[in-house]
Amino acid sequence: MKDKTKLVHMARNHAEAETQAVNPPVIRASTVLYRDTDTLKSIRTRREGNERVFSYGARGTPTTFALEDAITEIEQGVRTMLFPSGLAAIAHVFLSVLKPGDHCLLSESIYGPARAIAVRFLRPRGIDCEFYPGGHEEVAKRLRPETRLVYVEIPGSIIYDLQDLPAIAALLKDRENTLLAADNTWGAPGLYCPIALGADISIVAVTKYIAGHSDLVMGSVTANARAAEQLAYDAGLLGQTVSPDDAYAALRGLRTASARIAMHCEHAKEVIRWLEEQPQVERVLYPPLPSHPGHEIWKRDFTGANGLLSVAFKPHIKQDDVDHMADRLKLFGLGASWGGYESLAMVYPEGGIPGWKGGALIRLHIGLEDPADLIADLQQAFAGLPTK
Repeated sequence: MKDKTKLVHMARNHAEAETQAVNPPVIRASTVLYRDTDTLKSIRTRREGNERVFSYGARGTPTTFALEDAITEIEQGVRTMLFPSGLAAIAHVFLSVLKPGDHCLLSESIYGPARAIAVRFLRPRGIDCEFYPGGHEEVAKRLRPETRLVYVEIPGSIIYDLQDLPAIAALLKDRENTLLAADNTWGAPGLYCPIALGADISIVAVTKYIAGHSDLVMGSVTANARAAEQLAYDAGLLGQTVSPDDAYAALRGLRTASARIAMHCEHAKEVIRWLEEQPQVERVLYPPLPSHPGHEIWKRDFTGANGLLSVAFKPHIKQDDVDHMADRLKLFGLGASWGGYESLAMVYPEGGIPGWKGGALIRLHIGLEDPADLIADLQQAFAGLPTK
């Protein structure tokens, strides 16, 4: 099946029955009752063997298992774990994989809070976290015997630089103790598949396009056979869980994700055409554009795009100008997230984006509103920007 079909049909209950719900129903539970002591002993043994089994609410319910199965299928891994936020999912990978004395390589433009975990939590605990600029050539120069994890975000946060993931995976092919993890939030669901391209771990902020309605916070970690057992065991050990109601909402959002993302993408194309004609705009940062650095990697490794982009302004446009412009927007809400149905804008302090050497930026999430209305909103806000 193609990915669009999978999103509709995966992880649905196909058990033989006269009638059944289209979507797996919400099953709420803390305590689970066992038929007898033999069943209790059997399930306890299976759980100790790291098998996923309905044994206690914090270990998952049939509703959360259904979402895990759906994400596992679309991410092409062997097991998925759910977390209360995307950042919790990122933190779990670090906590499960790394120990004092290890070396971790991280691409320069990763999500800011992930960088903060590395700098403010891992480094003080004896884990050497090194940020590298550029691509796989820089990874090759920096690998050490004690390198335990290479962590990338593809495309990078805010500036959307593109790492050559298969090339990085090739560098690690013979390193049994080094795992490759990728934040795949921009490419989920179905636009990009890090595990198929050689990564061991794929991390997704389910909050974004999977949930799709700006009313849910969740993260996922999907792993291949090499990494799944340890990550799953540690998730249970640390009590990581999500509510079945949230899992149900995310699963419902997943069913329509391909249609929504396609619409976000089409609207983004129209807005970008307008943006590129504006005298204040230096360039639009968006991997599908031929002018975008790494565009050839995007063409090779991605199956599509979404509605998230950044606008780089010409040098005469200062940060205060961009801030005032953002304040004039009416349809674009000023908000930090993205992936919901609505359009959003976010400004960043000048010089505060690792890996970015240009001037002032604004990030836009192009929503499901009519693009003509979004362009009109941008036009009235841009009217206050200096042209030279």
